[in-house]
Amino acid sequence: MSVTVTAVDVHDVRFPTAAAGDGSDAINRGDYSASYVELRTDAGVTGAGFTFTNGRGNELTCAAIQALAHHVRGRTVEEIFADPVAFWRSLSADVQLRWLGPEKGVIHMATGALVNAVWDLRAKLAGKPMWQLLAELPTEELVASIDFHHITDALTPDEAAAILDKGLIGLDERRAGLERDGFPSYTTSVGWLGYPDDKVRALTRQAYADGWRAMKMKVGGPPADDLRRARIIREEIGPDALLMMDANQVWDVDEAITNMAALAEVDPYWIEEPTHADDILGHARIARAVTGLTDGRCRVATGEVAANRVIFKQLLQAEAIGVMQIDACRVGGVNEVLAEILMAAKFGVPICPHSGGVGLCEYVQHLAVFDYLRVGTSLDGRMVEYVDHLHEHFVDPVRTREGRYLLPQAPGYSSTMKPESIAEFRFPDGPVWR
Repeated sequence: MSVTVTAVDVHDVRFPTAAAGDGSDAINRGDYSASYVELRTDAGVTGAGFTFTNGRGNELTCAAIQALAHHVRGRTVEEIFADPVAFWRSLSADVQLRWLGPEKGVIHMATGALVNAVWDLRAKLAGKPMWQLLAELPTEELVASIDFHHITDALTPDEAAAILDKGLIGLDERRAGLERDGFPSYTTSVGWLGYPDDKVRALTRQAYADGWRAMKMKVGGPPADDLRRARIIREEIGPDALLMMDANQVWDVDEAITNMAALAEVDPYWIEEPTHADDILGHARIARAVTGLTDGRCRVATGEVAANRVIFKQLLQAEAIGVMQIDACRVGGVNEVLAEILMAAKFGVPICPHSGGVGLCEYVQHLAVFDYLRVGTSLDGRMVEYVDHLHEHFVDPVRTREGRYLLPQAPGYSSTMKPESIAEFRFPDGPVWR
């Protein structure tokens, strides 16, 4: 039986997080928000997807989703997945909208919202959580879902197929391990830049007591403040736990190197987004510098605002990153993420997905599990970010135990929001915003 998408509903959902300082960093202030998409079907099953934004950003992404929705409305799921690259290009290379990117920014994020909703629909129809659907797909079907245009100098279809075929070996044993132990993670909830020192100390102490042994703080304020807060966290977690830092692009290249020379005192595991997201060569220079400053213990991590697979290709080719941080919403959905996961495996760089925000934890847990089960096949250096905000608004929220994600069980991409949450926080007519 074919299933047809009969309607595309778009909701502007915003949460008032700014007042408490949640999500604050060196460059971003605002209310965590989601441009939320529902694909209605004649089978009664609804596909859900979204892209994460910051307050008024929803005005642009919601409009972009509406502008692209005609590529999805009226099509069958069978038709879409019979030629997934053609479908993906209908969105990413819309002949009148691609000019606004190309393949980056608002249009590409809207593409991702629709693509992710389609994959959520497929997983629900299959009765499987997304990680399981992807891990069990035949190699040829996964390869056929990837647009290799502009990345064949880094990854060919044959190379991708070889990686995926190899990933079938030991898959059942790896899955059993995750079902027993969960997936490693780290928390960012202890160190938002807007938090006072006593709150940072209290949150860090509680996170350690709850089992977290990897924690991330925001940096990029006055250097003395960054170092003081880093010393507080290191004091609470001891010398063996991991401490990561995130500058959210605020530094120039030389400034990043200077600041990391001081912060090296607290033994950071990585520095995330030390400079502008598009500065491939700048990241490469910083990576070489921090390697020398820390005897190789610190690495550069980035990717949460890397616009597309081509940026990731260059980061890998330039040896600019030691950790790839894919964001499920920034790029063009599952199809493009598959390409990026496979390139990371080809270059031997671990993936620690960017998370937090609205629903990003729910999304990326599936991607990290698929990467481990079918592509990377190792947990060495792999963690999923965890931020303890806004999970209560999702039908199938993430679950953690002692600092590890537990495998999602419900069919789909864990992306369905509760109707009452949509109604309450929809902008501008929801009760919260009146």
